[in-house]
Amino acid sequence: MLESRQRGVHVMQLLCLTDIDPADALPGLDLLPHEVNRSPLKVRLNASTAARFDALIIDGTLDIRGARTACLELLGESEVPRLLLCAESMLSIVTPEWGVHDVMLPTASPNEIDLRLRLAVAGSPGPASEAGDSPAAVSAAGVVIDEGNFTAKVHDRLLDLTYKEFELLHFLIGHSGRVFTRDQLLAEVWGTDYYGGTRTVDVHIRRLRAKLGDQESLISTVRGVGYGFARAHEEGNDD
Repeated sequence: MLESRQRGVHVMQLLCLTDIDPADALPGLDLLPHEVNRSPLKVRLNASTAARFDALIIDGTLDIRGARTACLELLGESEVPRLLLCAESMLSIVTPEWGVHDVMLPTASPNEIDLRLRLAVAGSPGPASEAGDSPAAVSAAGVVIDEGNFTAKVHDRLLDLTYKEFELLHFLIGHSGRVFTRDQLLAEVWGTDYYGGTRTVDVHIRRLRAKLGDQESLISTVRGVGYGFARAHEEGNDD
């Protein structure tokens, strides 16, 4: 363990994956004695670099999709405890497949942050690490998503998807049965910093349906609302 003692407090070596000052992302952290280093969110860490730290904090407050990608890239690379930082409104999309040991809100107090760090460092590897080196497959209605290889199959037929098509299908399958507006899909798949119009969602949905072939009806349109995957009762298709 890399932590040392300072006046009876465990001082940890932390790495915060963020594109802003860690003190701005998590103000309470700045009041603790831990040594905090920063790395851009999109820089991929290798095992030797991650091993230099007691814990990793992955900042998803501004880019939750980028944070998810960073979490998935760390799976199998390192068992250093990983804590996700995200807004309360984004908590519902975090799943065990992300492989994080804990989640914190930006408003967490210094005492809460310190407790979560200590528990993560002292605890066992997260569920995704215990399950193996790659994330588990996600499936619904005969469509299987392999997160580790970024592939998708429908009834064992490999789909030729672009990255965004894969991300969109993955999100819909991960929330099978639910309906999302175009704005929600833009925020979840393209990110809150995407400035294009909602029409891009319609275009990608149309392409996904074409590639699903005779299974295109799995992606349904709810008039005046948005899109859903494998809904029990479709309410019409306006494409």
